[in-house]
Amino acid sequence: MTERRDNENLLLFGATGSIGAFILDKLIENKKHFGSIAIFTSPGTIEKKADKIQQLKANGVKVISGDVRNPNEVTNAFEGIDTVISAIGRNVIAEQINWIHLADQASSVKRFFPSEFGTDIEYGPESAHEIPNQQKLKVRAALKQVKNLHYTYIVTGPYAQAEIPAFLGALPSAPEIGSFNVMTKTAVLIGDGTVKISLTTPSDVGKLVVQALLHPDVSRNRALKVNSFTTTPNEILNEFEKQLGETWTVKYTSFDELRRLETNAWNNKHPMAPIFTLRRIWSEGGTLYDKRDNALINGEDMETLADAVKAAISTQKSDSQDAYKDRKFM
Repeated sequence: MTERRDNENLLLFGATGSIGAFILDKLIENKKHFGSIAIFTSPGTIEKKADKIQQLKANGVKVISGDVRNPNEVTNAFEGIDTVISAIGRNVIAEQINWIHLADQASSVKRFFPSEFGTDIEYGPESAHEIPNQQKLKVRAALKQVKNLHYTYIVTGPYAQAEIPAFLGALPSAPEIGSFNVMTKTAVLIGDGTVKISLTTPSDVGKLVVQALLHPDVSRNRALKVNSFTTTPNEILNEFEKQLGETWTVKYTSFDELRRLETNAWNNKHPMAPIFTLRRIWSEGGTLYDKRDNALINGEDMETLADAVKAAISTQKSDSQDAYKDRKFM
């Protein structure tokens, strides 16, 4: 096992977002290993999430306010930073290309973790043509051209949570592409529900980022394919039924039908068209690898399917029917 690195100064983009918040929580939990932790966020976020920002400051987090599209402000934020971590959403993925060039020119920055945390965008030959992969592929291409930066891609597979459009959610606007609805006790499984899928809980995403930071040698210039557990839709359904003590109503969508739905979503400019594609990739086995890389970074102690389903049940029950709707996605 490689030596752990301590005392790095970290800068996190997207720290108050759906996955960035979990990463930041784990960074704070392990702050004794780092020199400093800073976040870069907009003035609007600071105003809207004032209580959260004050809590972060109380935990020793430096809050830098600025515009991610302003190169001078981003460059100033890089001063004294060793490692940049990005957890921004899919809608601004391409902004990272500018940050990469700026970080490569910054004297202190040595490592860059782009916003991956999902499907392996270089899984196979077809991956280069999948529409949701295009911006992330451009980011990877930019990182391969830098002179001074090392990089790490944290590839987790889909999130094992109920926040839409993650895998354990109800997905009310398109349940036919795969869903688990706690309120109605209904599920839609793809195929016959037996194809394996690897999932990662949001908390484990944060834990795995920390472990990658602390094991720089094995993380250098590579994709770490990590996850919490591997399961099947049938096993997920069984766990929901077990924990709720009720038998669910189950429907199935064939792989051919899923592809038809995906094509229609893109043709009709459905706002969740990328999710249709990702669901198809996941359901066809696109999260399975010869082996996972957890052991390389001492990341074997992960949450279980039972843990994830328990959290998903709590999330779905706590959200009102009006509030539980499709949200911005990674």
